[in-house]
Amino acid sequence: MKYVKIAIAFFCFPFMSNAQETWDEKINTSFENATGWFVDGIFAQIPITENVGVPWVLVVLLIGAAYFTIYFRGINVREFITSINIIRGKYDALEEDTAFSQPQEDHPDTIKIEGIQGEVTHFQALTAALSATVGLGNIGGVAIALSLGGAGATFWMILVGLLGMASKFVECTLGVKYREVDENGVVYGGPMYYLTKGLKEKGLAKLGKILAVVFAIMCIGGSFGGGNMFQVNQAFQLFEYVTGAEHSFMHGKGWLFGLIMALFVGIVILGGIKKIAKVTDKIVPAMVVAYVLAVLTVLGINYAEIPQAFARIFSGAFSPEGITGGFVGVMIQGFRRAAFSNEAGIGSSSIAHAAVKTRYAASEGLVALLEPFIDTVVVCTMTALVLIITGQAVVGGEISDAQGVVLTANALESGISWFPYLLSFAVILFAFSSMISWSYYGHQAWSFLFGRSKKMEYLYKTIFCLFVIVGAAASLGAVTDFSDAMIFAMLVPNMIGLYVLLPRVKQELIKYKQAIERKT
Repeated sequence: MKYVKIAIAFFCFPFMSNAQETWDEKINTSFENATGWFVDGIFAQIPITENVGVPWVLVVLLIGAAYFTIYFRGINVREFITSINIIRGKYDALEEDTAFSQPQEDHPDTIKIEGIQGEVTHFQALTAALSATVGLGNIGGVAIALSLGGAGATFWMILVGLLGMASKFVECTLGVKYREVDENGVVYGGPMYYLTKGLKEKGLAKLGKILAVVFAIMCIGGSFGGGNMFQVNQAFQLFEYVTGAEHSFMHGKGWLFGLIMALFVGIVILGGIKKIAKVTDKIVPAMVVAYVLAVLTVLGINYAEIPQAFARIFSGAFSPEGITGGFVGVMIQGFRRAAFSNEAGIGSSSIAHAAVKTRYAASEGLVALLEPFIDTVVVCTMTALVLIITGQAVVGGEISDAQGVVLTANALESGISWFPYLLSFAVILFAFSSMISWSYYGHQAWSFLFGRSKKMEYLYKTIFCLFVIVGAAASLGAVTDFSDAMIFAMLVPNMIGLYVLLPRVKQELIKYKQAIERKT
């Protein structure tokens, strides 16, 4: 009954609200009233000091990441070289070794599909997942963290990135272990499948189904909002700013920008994960290299100030210069932005990694642990250094994502005048790659709920492309808050599954390590 009342309030409120409000204002007000309870609940603060609180979702992610790191004895550091070697193809011969039999306690469906090759390579799976996480959070989000917590927030970002590597390993190993493959060789995987199959093995079939459905619903909502509308909206705002702001030839034409993006997105996503992977394995390295080269250029010009910047990061981590309530506030800002950036523990990346060509689930889990390292430890740290050195990391209050991107653009402009144009191009690529990957995540969740027919597939992808146009033209406001809340709500069912299925992950790791030892 509670949800019925919310629905009635949402649809009826526009007719009951102030007659002087525009329809856009009425719709926004209705949406805020109907969904505010959900957003407030997901981002509810646990009070730490009188002035500082930490979102409970962040606490869950951090405790989980720390526990997984301890459980696997520092796998994020201990197996780092192994991860690199897998990407390099050093252990590719293991995929042809069928002599190493599966444990007898494996789920029957799992035994059946583990010998199937999948759809993409280790490198393509990594770039597909990175394309969804490396983006505006690494550019605008870092500036937000520094504006609230000062340079010291960077230290805590790095720490969370390192811990998050263990979470990625766990969820992506499970994503491969419990995936399904249809008669056409199309892979379906992610938390929806390891929650249903894995928890059924533990005698928790009913709980597994409920958690899988909850995850799928949240994933679909997140794909339309945070993985789509927010991305294209921020990309358009930066493009408009760089090309003249109010005087830009695109001013007021967000719908046109969205239409162009929707056409390109549609062309790619209609081809499925193979087409997406073929695009991301070129776009992701290109956009990361372009952005990193621009950052390195600025750092090279100001190389003498790099040691001082690192000194500010380490001293600021324990001697706060922020406005968020002292040391704890600085720490929380770093934690929050890192978690929001790499999505470790959310479960989304395991959907992309599940499509990998392998018979050893842990091999892809080890590849996946590189994701937070690249996303947070490397890219976020470099962004922070540029902001600190160029004086753009001004502590003085919370700023929006769009303002954060502008600060980074200004920092790059201090190196070479045309670098903001390069950043604008990179942001568009970041947004584009995030959208095509999140469309895959959303479609996987959609197919889990509504079936795998072509009709259902095209329906989802058509809706997704329409949201690209709406996102570029709209003033998002509460919509992005709601979609972000849906993305972070995914952690609830996902983390339950990760804790319950940890012994299965350990079995897979032992099996893969033994296979490596047999070959070396």
